[in-house]
Amino acid sequence: MEPQRTARYYYLKLLRLKGDPYSLARGVTVGVGVGIIPIVPLQTLIILIVAPLLRGNSIAGIISGLLVSNPFTLLPQYYLSWKIGKLIYPVDVTWSRVQETLEYALTGGNSATLGERLTAFGHLGYESIAILILGGLILAIPLVLIAYPLSLQLFLTIQRKRRQKQILS
Repeated sequence: MEPQRTARYYYLKLLRLKGDPYSLARGVTVGVGVGIIPIVPLQTLIILIVAPLLRGNSIAGIISGLLVSNPFTLLPQYYLSWKIGKLIYPVDVTWSRVQETLEYALTGGNSATLGERLTAFGHLGYESIAILILGGLILAIPLVLIAYPLSLQLFLTIQRKRRQKQILS
């Protein structure tokens, strides 16, 4: 599937979710926040833990996490996280080393286990991982602040339209 088509598919899946608009919006917010942090192998697990804690819809979180963090957005997302993190936590690690590790973790010759992929990140060193995560957390702040009100408005509008349809039919 091409990127626009895939994104539209998941966006429509998100729109079709039923439930409390506030819970759905919290789920989207968790998905966007966790999805932008460069922790690819753990994002879904973290969304499944955090969304219920914040009374958010886990499915909305997973879908929005996929919209934010997917093979088409990962490299720019990691690069931005790297640049932002390096501004705050400057250490001597090159981006090319991070890029090689990221490519291995994503493709890994398809035979690499999750443990081997996580180990590859471990070989980068704690400084590199700290830079990426710190940059991702900082990048997540404005996105989360935008995601909640926009998604809440979207789900309230959908709920209102559904109620109008029920009244008319």
